[in-house]
Amino acid sequence: MVGGIVIAVAAALVWGGYLYYLKRAFEGYAASLLTVGINSFALLWYLPVWALRVGPATTTETLTTFGGDELGIIVATTTMIAGAMIAFLRALAIGEVSYVAPISKIVPVFVLPIEVIVLGQVLTPLQVAGVLVATAAVYVANFRGGSLLDPLRQATTSTAARLAILSAMAFGVSDVARRIALQEMAIPVGVWIPIVLGGVAVVLLPAALRATPPATLRADLPKLAVGGLFVAVGEGLTNVAFSLVPASIASPIINTQAIVAVLLGGLLLDEQQFGIRIVAAVLAVIGVTMIAV
Repeated sequence: MVGGIVIAVAAALVWGGYLYYLKRAFEGYAASLLTVGINSFALLWYLPVWALRVGPATTTETLTTFGGDELGIIVATTTMIAGAMIAFLRALAIGEVSYVAPISKIVPVFVLPIEVIVLGQVLTPLQVAGVLVATAAVYVANFRGGSLLDPLRQATTSTAARLAILSAMAFGVSDVARRIALQEMAIPVGVWIPIVLGGVAVVLLPAALRATPPATLRADLPKLAVGGLFVAVGEGLTNVAFSLVPASIASPIINTQAIVAVLLGGLLLDEQQFGIRIVAAVLAVIGVTMIAV
């Protein structure tokens, strides 16, 4: 249990650094092109790990057992992650890291209702309270002073806020699908990771091919490789954590990446409204933790 918690904390740190890196390193990229590029490098980074720890024999044996249910879970997961990444990257392109990150990381707010409907999970009073706290985080992230209703209006009119919430919803669906794949279907982590990384790239490839690449694409290849390393390590740690501890423990810990991103965005990018967004990030983490308890 302790080992899984430590790995989940490490995943949060990696993903938080990745959020900051995306905002700082890339400009002028279509979301689909950036995701395909980074995921392609992530797959290349992960292949040596796959070869040493899993190998073609185990992978082939696993794949031959797949039926319609497994294929459906793969399609659902990769499609939702692809959609979530597109929405998040577009939100990040037009909004500040410390504004987008707290909103986009209220993923368990959407995971819980899906689990209730799909898997029959029962809500506890504490979980209901957690939904309210996490929703308050969205309110606080949008607060600029003035009328108490102004943040609610901002959340409905801000494109960045809407995209961040849409991203959280899509990630919520993919998290439930991930749980089913790794727990109920018992797909090995080492087989699952390259499927997801490659699958997301394939889903977005048509859009990426239609996108106009920036003039700096060739010069940006080293930066894309660094982004791919973040994703490869983050996906590896995340899925190992989900395989070692219950999802109700791993998910809220990993989503504390929002605080890491907020701290980096405020301290290193000198973004405005830093204090209020720290409060929003903390509220989001408290809310998702209450939901997951």
